[in-house]
Amino acid sequence: MPRALRPLLVALSLSLLPASWPLHAEDPGATATDAGAASDPGAAPAAARPAQAERSADAAAALAERLPEQEQQQLQAADEAFLALWLPANVPQAHGVVVLLGGDGESPDWPASLGPLRRKLPDAGWHSLALGLPDPPDSQPQARRPDKPASTADTPAADEAAATPAAPPAPAAANSEEMAAPAAAPEDPATRHARRIQQRIAAALQLARQQKAARIVLLGHGSGAYWGARYLSEEQPADVQNLLMVAVESPVDASPALDELLPKLKLATGDFYYSDRPAERLAAAGRAQASKRQAHPAYIQVAMTALPGNPELQQEQLYRRLRGWLSLQLQAR
Repeated sequence: MPRALRPLLVALSLSLLPASWPLHAEDPGATATDAGAASDPGAAPAAARPAQAERSADAAAALAERLPEQEQQQLQAADEAFLALWLPANVPQAHGVVVLLGGDGESPDWPASLGPLRRKLPDAGWHSLALGLPDPPDSQPQARRPDKPASTADTPAADEAAATPAAPPAPAAANSEEMAAPAAAPEDPATRHARRIQQRIAAALQLARQQKAARIVLLGHGSGAYWGARYLSEEQPADVQNLLMVAVESPVDASPALDELLPKLKLATGDFYYSDRPAERLAAAGRAQASKRQAHPAYIQVAMTALPGNPELQQEQLYRRLRGWLSLQLQAR
C-alpha cells in the first residue's frame, strides 16, 4: 500500500467507532468495594474497629502457652476472666496460701519478683497463687475510629431529604413520672480501675478459701502492695491474717495514700524495702512514722540491699527474709 494513503485510512477507521467506546483503559487499582461504595452513596458508615487487647492480657496469653496447664487457673472477676498461677505446697500439710499480687506491668510470673517467689514458697510449706493487675487507665488501648463515610450531601437522596419538611415533635408525656430516667453518668476511669483490681483480689481470695487453708497471706509487690493494703483496709476480710509489702510503689495520684491506709490495718504487716534506693527509703520512713503515730500493733519494716548485678542472689535474699517473717508469724500464733 502506498505510504501516502495510510494516514487517510487511519482517520477513516477512527471516525467509524461508536461515540461511547472507551478511550482509556480501566483503572487497575479500582476494586469491587470501591465500585460498590460509589454506586451506593447512602450506604451506612463502617463500624468502629474493636479496641486492641490490653498488654496484661497479651502477657497472660503468652504465659498460658508456655506454662503447664496444671499451674493455670482461669478466675472470674465480675464480667471478665483473668489468669492466675497456682502451685501447691510441697508438704503433706500446708501452712496456708500466699496470694501474690504483682505491680503495674508485671505478669503473674514476673521474673524479678512473683515468678521466683511463687515457685519457692511451696518448698517452705505454702501454697502460692499469683496474679497480675489490669492495665492502668493511662495505658489502656483505645478503640480505633471508623473510616470516614463518603459524603452524601450532593446525592439526589440528600436533596430529597432536605426538601422534605421535618416531622412535628411528639407530644410530651402527660405524667412526668412516665418519662424515662436520665442515663447514668459514665464511670470514672480511675474508679473503674480500682473496682477491677478489687474484683480480682476477691476472686483470688475465694480460690484460696476453697483450699481450706489454715492461713491466708496477701503479698503485694510494687503498686500491688498499695492495692493489697487498700483492699484489706476497705473490705477487712477476717480470714486474711497477714499483709506483706515488697518494694512498694504507690500509683500516681493514689487516693487515699498508703500512709493513711496502713494505720487502719490491725493485722500483722511486713514492709520489705531496699534501703539503698533513696526514693524507696524515704517513702518507707514516712510509712514508719505514720504507723508510730497510730500505734500500729504489728507493723514491722525489713530493710534489704539491692543487688542489681546479681538478680538471682537478690531474689534469694528476698525469699529468705519473707520465709523467716512467715515462720515467726506461725510461731507467734
